[in-house]
Amino acid sequence: MADDSSQEKTEEPTAKRLEKAREDGQIPRSKELSTSLILITGALSLWIFSGVLFNAAQKIFDFNYTLQRFHIFDTNQMIIHLSASILQAIVAISPVMILLVVAAIFGPLALGGWMFSGKSLLPKLDRISPLAGFKRMFSVKSLVELLKSWLKIFIVVGTILALFFSLKDIVFVLNQEPHRAAIFHAANLVMTGALALALCTLLVSIVDVPFQIYEFTKKMKMSLQEIKDESKDTEGKPEVKQRVRQLQYEMSQRRMMSDVPDADVIITNPTHYAVALKYHSDEMKAPILLAKGIDEVALKIREIAKHKSVPIVEAPTLARSVYAFTKIGKEIPEGLYVAIAQVLAYVYQLDQYFKGQGERPKQPVFPVPADLRA
Repeated sequence: MADDSSQEKTEEPTAKRLEKAREDGQIPRSKELSTSLILITGALSLWIFSGVLFNAAQKIFDFNYTLQRFHIFDTNQMIIHLSASILQAIVAISPVMILLVVAAIFGPLALGGWMFSGKSLLPKLDRISPLAGFKRMFSVKSLVELLKSWLKIFIVVGTILALFFSLKDIVFVLNQEPHRAAIFHAANLVMTGALALALCTLLVSIVDVPFQIYEFTKKMKMSLQEIKDESKDTEGKPEVKQRVRQLQYEMSQRRMMSDVPDADVIITNPTHYAVALKYHSDEMKAPILLAKGIDEVALKIREIAKHKSVPIVEAPTLARSVYAFTKIGKEIPEGLYVAIAQVLAYVYQLDQYFKGQGERPKQPVFPVPADLRA
């Protein structure tokens, strides 16, 4: 039962899954919203530029229906009139077309944003699979698409009927108006109807957008096992990470051991702890910890120190304090300055003694502050 429940897609999609889905061309899209924006832009453009379009149409009609007698006998006049009319029509309608192109390009920004992916163009077997097609035909998404289609029909038909009954008195008296005024009046009625029909498509978009977001989120949901697998792929498998950490630790240990011969003194516990310190008054503000370790590492530090003739001083409390409160490559705490200074002085006296200069010094008790005792 546990395995089955872990495969249920109940978890929200991770950022990596959403990013991969976008790369594959899978993002929430609403065709209804894009269509509505294009229709509304087109209706508003026609409304705004209706005067320009009407004047252009009037000029084209005047130009083509007002002919001189010699035009009738000149076969080239047909091409001249046609070319001039097409050019004038293109100039007149170009603002509307530009706005429609802009709406088509920037419309997707309303939901999902721009997305360029070649993967969405690649052929997929499930697109031509009869079984997959059969499942799509009887899916919840297909049912919603069917309901949207019926909703669009009802809304458009309802809007047309509402416009007709509200404007019928005006339409029926158009034939009583002067022809120029009737044309302007009819054009305004057409623009009003087009804008109303375009705006009514937003009702379908209001239903479609939440559904598309819900469907996309549902499709992107992940099971607990998928999240675990993704985490392993992202961060690496535990055994691999453990091996990497082990190799990193071994490398750091080798680097640390290579610095032990440069130490001025090794302070030990005497067997469980060992720390290697270096100090040059003209280069350092305080002694620096070169290496530290416990048990086997401490034994290795002592062996290298003996082989390289590095002085070893037994000071259990001080060794534990340096080990606990100092990082490798860092200066010792200020509270241990006095104790380490006494250690270095003691080592210097021992060196002088072994050179035959002076008596063998007695090892002092190295003071360690209570707050730095480990």
